Amino acid sequence: MRKMKIIFKIISRVFLFVFLTMITQIGGIIYLMSLFLKKKWKANLKLKLLIIFSGLYLISTFIFVPLIAPIFGREKVKHTNGIKPTNYMTVLLNRNYVQPKLNDLLAKTEKELKGSNIKIHYLDANFPFINNFPLLPHLSHNDGKKIDISLIYESNNGKISNKQKSVSGYGVFESPKQNEFNQINECFKRGHFQYDYPKYATFGAINKDLVFSKKGTKKLINNILKNRSLGKLFIEPHLKQRLNLTNSRIRYHGCRAVRHDDHIHIQLK
Repeated sequence: MRKMKIIFKIISRVFLFVFLTMITQIGGIIYLMSLFLKKKWKANLKLKLLIIFSGLYLISTFIFVPLIAPIFGREKVKHTNGIKPTNYMTVLLNRNYVQPKLNDLLAKTEKELKGSNIKIHYLDANFPFINNFPLLPHLSHNDGKKIDISLIYESNNGKISNKQKSVSGYGVFESPKQNEFNQINECFKRGHFQYDYPKYATFGAINKDLVFSKKGTKKLINNILKNRSLGKLFIEPHLKQRLNLTNSRIRYHGCRAVRHDDHIHIQLK
């Protein structure tokens, strides 16, 4: 029985290390440091490990990581009145790092949107360190050059809103209409059943009265396209058709990825 407990303890710690590393990049290392400090700290406290981990993680995330990230050519997405995270968990999980050129692209786009009431709400970008370190579940957010941006919605009377349709910003889709090409079904037919998995990552649907803003989303995309540093922009084919977008940098991401009718993906050259 004692041997089984030791094995279970080791397995659970390995699992936690891997899980925390996968979702935050630094969490696994912070967890190991916390285990060490827990042994050194003699105080008899409940949830001692959680207290140590939380303190170390927050200090690292908000003080040390931003100082070290530039060594790897990355910096935090710069927040302004017109550039904000859709969900602050993106910031807390260190998924908000980009190359400086991508911050410049966002700043120039914000300037172009001035007076339109359209704000840039970003989703997952990249981790702060190391190229090719995967930011799951994304296939390509691993070099500081990529970021996801929320679609634009409006009220029933056509007023632009800066609210979203899900808590996470992902997973509430603007599905194809009957007269539009349905890439989603095509991917399902080819066996790519993961294609709409973001529907399980909404963390709750909200603001159900809002509707997709064709005018607002097209304006946002067209102003992003003004940047010469933009390499590619991914959006679902039926939305490209609906918005009458023809720029050659607007590409299809492929069935191996997931649906892009809940967000826009942009990346540098």
